[in-house]
Amino acid sequence: ETELRACKDQKGGSQKKPTASSTASTYAFNSALAKTVFGKTIKENDLTIVEGIGPKIQQLFHKNNIKTWKSLSNCGVAKCQNILDDAGEAYRIHNPGTWPKQARMAYEGKWEKLLKWQDELDGGR
Repeated sequence: ETELRACKDQKGGSQKKPTASSTASTYAFNSALAKTVFGKTIKENDLTIVEGIGPKIQQLFHKNNIKTWKSLSNCGVAKCQNILDDAGEAYRIHNPGTWPKQARMAYEGKWEKLLKWQDELDGGR
């Protein structure tokens, strides 16, 4: 099983499965799979893949040291809202209620599930 996992990792498998000795899951970004599902090139840790986040909000989150899908997925909705509120009136109208969950799907490479959910969302809500 270990050899099979190592072989899959070398061949560019979409995810690295955690080993029994690992304390945290690590996922490999598969740009080809993301592009196949979304129909466009996806850059790793591009927060704008999250429905409701555009370039300006991504910039805002980067300034608050949230620069990866993993860090956004570990960020509570309340913290996301505080960041938006602190940025001023123009940002307060956004609803980050689904952003951490969407970021988790991106981080874990669950592209089809993410796209399906985003088709149901309205501006990230």
